[in-house]
Amino acid sequence: MPLALRELQAAFAVHVVGGERADLAGAVMGDSMSADARLRIYRHHVAYSLGSALAATFGTVHVLVGEAFLRRLVQSFIGQGLPVQPVLTEYGADFPAFVAGYEPAASLPYLADIARLDWALNVAFHSPAGRRLAAADLAAIAPERLPSLSLAVPEGATLIGSRYPLDRIWNASQPGAPADTVDLGQGRADLLVLRRSGDAAFIVLAVGEAAFVAALIDGKSLEGAAEQASHADPSFDLSTAFARLLSLEAFAALQQGAEGEG
Repeated sequence: MPLALRELQAAFAVHVVGGERADLAGAVMGDSMSADARLRIYRHHVAYSLGSALAATFGTVHVLVGEAFLRRLVQSFIGQGLPVQPVLTEYGADFPAFVAGYEPAASLPYLADIARLDWALNVAFHSPAGRRLAAADLAAIAPERLPSLSLAVPEGATLIGSRYPLDRIWNASQPGAPADTVDLGQGRADLLVLRRSGDAAFIVLAVGEAAFVAALIDGKSLEGAAEQASHADPSFDLSTAFARLLSLEAFAALQQGAEGEG
């Protein structure tokens, strides 16, 4: 009996990710090329296309592990399921978590965090380039109202914290970088990934700055965020940190009603 449409779709999905369905070949037309050969070609094409898309998105991971290892890694990931969205730049959100549990990568404990950074750069790059907060925007706000001001990071921005020096690992992996060894014991890294004009980049944050930005993302006011940052780093200075982050365009432009309590 021929497979019903839903059964045919399910069988084809199983085949594409590497499973075997003996009844699928009977539903495929064959002429000079057998049905089995047609199915193998399609499986290879899908695997190659998705693997290439992931290799492009996770370029730093690619450099760190090499072509052969990456192909095995992404094929294992693809075997967990096909994309559910039609845009390949949106495929791979679960890849960092998969890397974290991928046993052959256990000797590279920082690899999952590097994958998170690659993904965050991808998200930022494809996000709208909204207007950023500038000093002139704050001049119109009465000084006594500033402590209760609520700020947001730009759309597509991501705050990443890692016990490993991700910024140094990323920099050492870029084309033309000196062949230097990165000391994994150099300490943690806190990065704010942002969209830039025609690109995406990250800002390296001090401990207090990271706590400050995290609090703002959680909806805290400037005053509440500064208090949280001071708990994380008693030497945190709000004026210095805020001026630096403002100059780096780390905040989205104010929205109506942004001066809420926190």
